[in-house]
Amino acid sequence: MTNYNHPIQIIKQSKTEGNKFSILIPSWNNLNYLKLCIESIRKNSTYKHQLIIHVNEGKDGTLDWVKSQSDIDYTFSEKNVGVCYALNAGRQLLSTDYLLYMNDDMYACPKWDEYLADEITAIGHDNFFISATSIEPKAQSNCMIEHNYGTEIASFKEEELLAEFAQLPMDDWQGATWPPNIVHKNIWDKVGGYSNEFSPGMYSDPDFSMKLWLAGIRLFKGVNKSRVYHFGSKSVKRVAKNPGYHKFIDKWGMTNSTLSKYYLRRGEKFDGPLKEARIPVFARFKNWIKRFSQKN
Repeated sequence: MTNYNHPIQIIKQSKTEGNKFSILIPSWNNLNYLKLCIESIRKNSTYKHQLIIHVNEGKDGTLDWVKSQSDIDYTFSEKNVGVCYALNAGRQLLSTDYLLYMNDDMYACPKWDEYLADEITAIGHDNFFISATSIEPKAQSNCMIEHNYGTEIASFKEEELLAEFAQLPMDDWQGATWPPNIVHKNIWDKVGGYSNEFSPGMYSDPDFSMKLWLAGIRLFKGVNKSRVYHFGSKSVKRVAKNPGYHKFIDKWGMTNSTLSKYYLRRGEKFDGPLKEARIPVFARFKNWIKRFSQKN
């Protein structure tokens, strides 16, 4: 098992007040994408936000660049500790009520934050988990919009994206899970943030959703108007994977697909808070087989 027992530095260097959200972005030697991500947030946001970067290693110049940005707070580990430790460390720097997790290879489209803020105001309470909607060159699920505006920075069609992104068809959807996602800090603390046993991060997103479900959250909403362009897992493709699929089954007694389909109804058109899950007999049997096979 990989040892993640590495010290994490926690540095507060921004002085701006009046921020709307605290945006946590883990980054692992991905400076050019991180710069584009931060630039898009600064340029296309309606509100001011606290920016918190976790620098994993930072050997490509990321650490020096982040230190030079007076509006960025950061945490730093000399080794790659993954997403879970990074987010939990970043929580200690939070200066707003809302923790928003974003990937470093995302580009925030205009008013992305305004639509999330409007949604939170309309909800009127803290018992929610909501996601923005990703546009990807090849959609990984029906929660995403498929449209290719470039798979690399060199091929990124920014002007075309800005001209078209709002017209791409999509409804609000059930089952908010993946970043960009946002949760009230009290709910984050209630469930203990991300589970470090899933480091470096595979299956940590559905695990967090399951913890929210058990804490009584039933409003898992994807906001279609809040949009980001996602180049597509630039860090995940490089990292050694943890056995998250099996760990999830061992922890929760079900597969991630059971959570997605029957609890969160992920990707279905949003029709209000979720009801209690009804698991068909065949799915229960499948989960039993999966649990049994892991123990033998």
